[in-house]
Amino acid sequence: MTDQREAVRSNAKYLRNVRPIDPDEICEYVSGTPHPAVVRQLLREEAVDLGLIERDDGTFVPVDDDPVSPRRETITALPATYERSLEELLADRYGPNWEAGASGDLLRSTIRRFKASYLEGRAVDYDEDVAAGYAIYHLPSYYAAVQYALEDLTDRGLLSRTLRVLDIGAGVGGPALGLCDSLPENALLEYHAVEPSAAADVLETLLRETDRNVHTTIHRTTAEAFDPAEALGDERVSDADAFDLVLACNVLSELAEPTAVARSALEWLAPDGTFLAMAPADKNTSILLRDIERELEDEPIGEHDGGSTAGSDDGSAGERDDNTAAKNPDRVTVYSPTVRLWPDDRPTDRGWSFDVRPDLEVPAFQRRLDEATPASDDEHTPGEFVNVDVQFAYSVLRRDGTRRIEASLETSKWAKMAEMERHVTNRIDLVGAKLSHSLSDHGDHGGANPLFKISDGSESLGHYAVLTNETALNRTLLEADYGTVLSFESILALWNDDEGAYNLVVDEETIVDPVA
Repeated sequence: MTDQREAVRSNAKYLRNVRPIDPDEICEYVSGTPHPAVVRQLLREEAVDLGLIERDDGTFVPVDDDPVSPRRETITALPATYERSLEELLADRYGPNWEAGASGDLLRSTIRRFKASYLEGRAVDYDEDVAAGYAIYHLPSYYAAVQYALEDLTDRGLLSRTLRVLDIGAGVGGPALGLCDSLPENALLEYHAVEPSAAADVLETLLRETDRNVHTTIHRTTAEAFDPAEALGDERVSDADAFDLVLACNVLSELAEPTAVARSALEWLAPDGTFLAMAPADKNTSILLRDIERELEDEPIGEHDGGSTAGSDDGSAGERDDNTAAKNPDRVTVYSPTVRLWPDDRPTDRGWSFDVRPDLEVPAFQRRLDEATPASDDEHTPGEFVNVDVQFAYSVLRRDGTRRIEASLETSKWAKMAEMERHVTNRIDLVGAKLSHSLSDHGDHGGANPLFKISDGSESLGHYAVLTNETALNRTLLEADYGTVLSFESILALWNDDEGAYNLVVDEETIVDPVA
């Protein structure tokens, strides 16, 4: 078989730049004339190393060099293939009527238990039942959230069609499935999951539903014990630049040393790679994520040549410094969604920030479990086991100096949030990123007027834009996406003593525009 494998590899290398590689053709050139199905399987096993993707007609071609294009579709539901696969797993484990009787009671009590533990900051042990309950409750929203977070990378062409990914704390697979579905059919994904718990069994089942050009390996070990060089098992890459993308989704808050794990992940990145960390939108996990981001920022992270630069021209808010990416190519850079619009300043405020996207359709497995709750269950309220909210905090870090927004603001024109105290009661011109959806209907910032967290990366206290009078010239504040950098002309600076924060009033005199 070794000789046949080498012969298949040799023929594939020769043909890859000549014409599509057809197993029916190659088998004629291999000693012993193996069946085309054997050749096809060998090509699949060698596809990552050879840079090949399999087409619908069964032939293999080199993967395209173009980056992944942005996808702007709203995610409406967990795909039926994953929904069906999870229901089959639940039926295999608990019986065809898994949502009813003792098994249904077990799953509902398990979900209640891990939700309570999570909110109280207690550790959760992921046994087989917890993994099943976690998949029922969290899989759909995590599937959607990671795709929205990846938009920041595809917008700038920073996600390659040939991708080696490490997923730390992969859990039951929501982020993994979302990543797979965010890639085009002609992408080649080498996916490595690190998951020591029983959740890996659910993950393994769901990954079987992914595309033929997704090549998966599950490492049943902890993040702390994971060795990338050992896991890759060959000399394709060094352990210093093993992965193009590292995911740490909804896991850092569960680790004893989350910053240390994130630091190691950054060391494993390719020079132009990306570390994407995500967390639920609740206060504690979101702030922890931001704390880790700030602790790692500007740390030296190995030796390599500077990567590519990216960002946007900043004509309205100052001049972009095109040398920014080259200045500190060996240090951790916050790419998005938070900004650093003043080069020598860093934020020290509370940092609670999260995105909100449209709700998903209720998957059948959530509806079944919820509707099967016995009438005698006094704890239950309708919809208790339905979770289709897509709300998440995220942080994108890179090691090549690249930021999503590169700007150098002029002090003479733009007010700095770090110096807001001296601007109180004055109208000023300001630039800041929109880092929330409207907070006026919930949380500590109740009120009738739409209110949004904004940031320029210099603040030590919270800054909130309050829309008191909507006009055609300031409506952009309402319409802008999360993370968009906006300029505010003639905004009124006020101090909110009750909240210990600054309110920036957007009224009929204020002009709000997106920064290009």
